[in-house]
Amino acid sequence: MVEGKAAFITGAASGIGRATAELFAEQGFWIGAADRNVAGLEALRAELGRDRCRTWRLDVADKAAYDEVIGEVAEETGGRLDLLFNNAGIAVAGFFEDIPIEETRRVIEVNLGGVINGIYAALPLLKETPGSLCFSTSSSAATFGAPGLAVYTATKFAVKGLTEALAVELSRCGVRVADVLPGVIDTAIFGDSPIYVEGQKLPDELRPAAPPAADSGAFRLVSPRPVAEAVWRCYAGDPRMHWYVPVEIEDIEREKTASPEAMRDARIASSGAGSD
Repeated sequence: MVEGKAAFITGAASGIGRATAELFAEQGFWIGAADRNVAGLEALRAELGRDRCRTWRLDVADKAAYDEVIGEVAEETGGRLDLLFNNAGIAVAGFFEDIPIEETRRVIEVNLGGVINGIYAALPLLKETPGSLCFSTSSSAATFGAPGLAVYTATKFAVKGLTEALAVELSRCGVRVADVLPGVIDTAIFGDSPIYVEGQKLPDELRPAAPPAADSGAFRLVSPRPVAEAVWRCYAGDPRMHWYVPVEIEDIEREKTASPEAMRDARIASSGAGSD
């Protein structure tokens, strides 16, 4: 049985999940890491040490598999869990009607269903652990909907709303709840997300390159480490419920709240979607 504090992180093989695993390991945590990328998990475990990290290949949309993994986590930790980080997520790009419904459902099952599965599975452990934190990855797309990523956007709005509701509900159990709304983070999701045009998936050789990130402002390219640092600051006691990385993402939310129609019209104008 492991000693000390424990974290369980999904999407841990790369990007935000891996950076968070590394940071919490630096702080002395035992790390439970889950992903579908077995090679990435093996590299993480080799880096952190096999006595301080255990990995599982997990599809977070599979509730039975998730329950089994958390049961094994409980055996490792004696029924404790200090941090659940619901980080796994996928995206599919394209106009809403061009994306096959099966792909759309998969995005919902992973991005929202996976978060719900994780909370159901891990909540008994979180309740048994003083000061525990249930943390999830939402998105800057949950400040104002991202055209071309409509259902991805919907799942991230849902995660944000779930966070707000559970932050109130789970306070009665002593479990804290928060999320992060990242902007353009240097992770594999941009390169791995399929793109559909008129119902057909674009071959890799025809997919357009991701637009260059801005040098400054809300949509500049940011490494995963600042997101991991936000998770750590939240765990360490900062009471903020929504974390914006970079902080300028919050400005978008304020502008949208002041006038969603103005932001809609500005996005239409910038995209040319309303022109002939």
